[in-house]
Amino acid sequence: MAKRKTALIVGMAKSGIAAAKLLYREGYRVIINDQKPEIKGLFDALCGIAYEVQLGADPMDLIDGIDLLVPSPIIPMSRQFIVEARKRGVEVISEIELGYRYSQADFVCVTGTNGKTTCTALTGEIFQNSGRNTFVLGNIGIAISEHALDTKKGDVIVAETAALQLEGNVNFHAVAAGVCNITPDHLDHFGSMENYIAAKAKIFDNQTESDVAVLNWDDPIVRRFASITKAKVLYFSRKEEVDSGMFLRGDKMVYRINGEEHELMDKDDVRIMGAHNLENAMLSALLALSQDVPAEVVRDTLESFSGVEHRIEYVCTRSGVDYINDSKGTNPASTIRAIEAMKKPTILILGGFDKHSEFDELFDAFSSNIRACVVLGDTADKIIDAATKAGYGDICHRASDFLRAVSMARDLSEEGDVVLLSPACASWDMFDNYEQRGRVFKAIVKEYK
Repeated sequence: MAKRKTALIVGMAKSGIAAAKLLYREGYRVIINDQKPEIKGLFDALCGIAYEVQLGADPMDLIDGIDLLVPSPIIPMSRQFIVEARKRGVEVISEIELGYRYSQADFVCVTGTNGKTTCTALTGEIFQNSGRNTFVLGNIGIAISEHALDTKKGDVIVAETAALQLEGNVNFHAVAAGVCNITPDHLDHFGSMENYIAAKAKIFDNQTESDVAVLNWDDPIVRRFASITKAKVLYFSRKEEVDSGMFLRGDKMVYRINGEEHELMDKDDVRIMGAHNLENAMLSALLALSQDVPAEVVRDTLESFSGVEHRIEYVCTRSGVDYINDSKGTNPASTIRAIEAMKKPTILILGGFDKHSEFDELFDAFSSNIRACVVLGDTADKIIDAATKAGYGDICHRASDFLRAVSMARDLSEEGDVVLLSPACASWDMFDNYEQRGRVFKAIVKEYK
């Protein structure tokens, strides 16, 4: 009788829980580990599977005798216990690699720094509207391992794949992969911009000549990915006509695939607002068109898709002030996009966990629309220093906590203004994730009279 294999799952967030359940169903002895000695709701989330609990333990003490290690995506692959496990012959993979191995679906993937979630949700809706059995998974909030065993041949998984997740891939293969853009992010994890870009590029590792890569022509870093993928490259551009892909001709969105040119629609008929969302629409459209989704399905979906939660999401209007939740704005470049989409005088809430981002570019993008900033969190000093350097120090107000920050933004606002939560930082100094931060913001402002 074959020896039962043992898997160690390190990190009990969504991806870790999904990995544990999948591996148990596949016959593994499962050990669960997290630095926290207690995690509320964990055992209910694991749905009664049999596992060995090692919460609060050092994972270095748990690698003896294991066959497979699945670390949380937030854990750098350079951590000592991961390096040592590999030395001992333990296979180390990411959760999305695990989900891929047990799935029968085709993977259509989106990566990049900003816009991934919108593109993933939009692409998923296009495929769903085409009638194809579609799962929208990955960094968007539902782990791939959660539904891998539910898939069958002919299905499609539209997956948001972050650099943190791609780092541990081995055989993961996308029939179509799109990259929105690349700007500095997660440098606390990767140590350098070069390492961050290399992690993003892993989405192309196993592509073949029959696959498709959709790249942002207007982003020099993304454009260079064409040299490292074997896949057929389609570009999208708001600024230039491209030989193969999608571009603007006047107000019309035009695409060229396989040497044939077609007009898709008027750019002003794309429902989600902002120039950055036009780029997102182009990327999603090309991913779908490259997989033979009819153009009319693409067009109808772009006309009806209203966006995703926590990304430039209208919450409510109180006393003539609009409240916008952009909690997904977790780096300066993302917040710049949100600022550019605002058409009214804006009170901006900034700050959070320090991912070693720089904020000079953020204040360089400020316009007269930004009337005030409320700053909080681990990055408050760094943000205020950058604001002062750029000449905006006098409009910055420091808040002691999140509730106070939202209250200060309300007090600073006037009828006709916008209060925009777009922190340009991760949430981990105050919240479990950006979703929780956004939900708390929405709950606070909806209580206002």
